[in-house]
Order: sequence, then C-alpha cells, then structure tokens
Amino acid sequence: MYAIIATGGKQYKVSEGDVIRVEKLGAEAGATYEFDQVLAVCDETLTVGTPVVEGAKVKATVVGDGKGKKVIVYKYKPKTGYHKKNGHRQQYTELKINEIVK
Repeated sequence: MYAIIATGGKQYKVSEGDVIRVEKLGAEAGATYEFDQVLAVCDETLTVGTPVVEGAKVKATVVGDGKGKKVIVYKYKPKTGYHKKNGHRQQYTELKINEIVK
C-alpha cells in the first residue's frame, strides 16, 4: 500500500515504514504529524483525488531536523571584475511514516 502526499510544494510517494525528508515543518522530535493532503492512495486499486482523497490521512512520527548538503551559488559578470560566492543549506524535517488511513 502506498500514498502520494503533498507538502512544502512537493509531492512524495510514501509507504508504511518509509523514512522521508521534507521541507522543515517546525515540529518537535518524537511528535506525531498528520498529512491530510493525500493526492492518491493505492492498496488493491488506485484511488485518485480531485484534488485530494476525502477522508484519507497519512500519519507520521518526526525523527528530527537537519540541514542538507551545501549548494554553492556563484555569480560572475565578465570584464567587470564582479564575482560573488555564496552558499545555502536547505533545512529539512525527517519523518517516519507509521500509517496510511484510507
């Protein structure tokens, strides 16, 4: 059984027992989090929502927060001596999927 959820402007295909990294949610480690924006659920048959499946939920436990790998942003304009180097580390929340309720 799997579900497709939407969070942080992205879509994730999740199954029970999966550990996923999503955009930072601001929840404490060990807390439970519930996704109600379930776009599709598949157990025996595929149920697709318009835009979400009514009554479907995905329950997860927050494992913790962290930062992703550093992405280097380098700006350069030729013949002017302009160059600028900057880095960015995106914050994420790690979740363990416990249950998919259809």
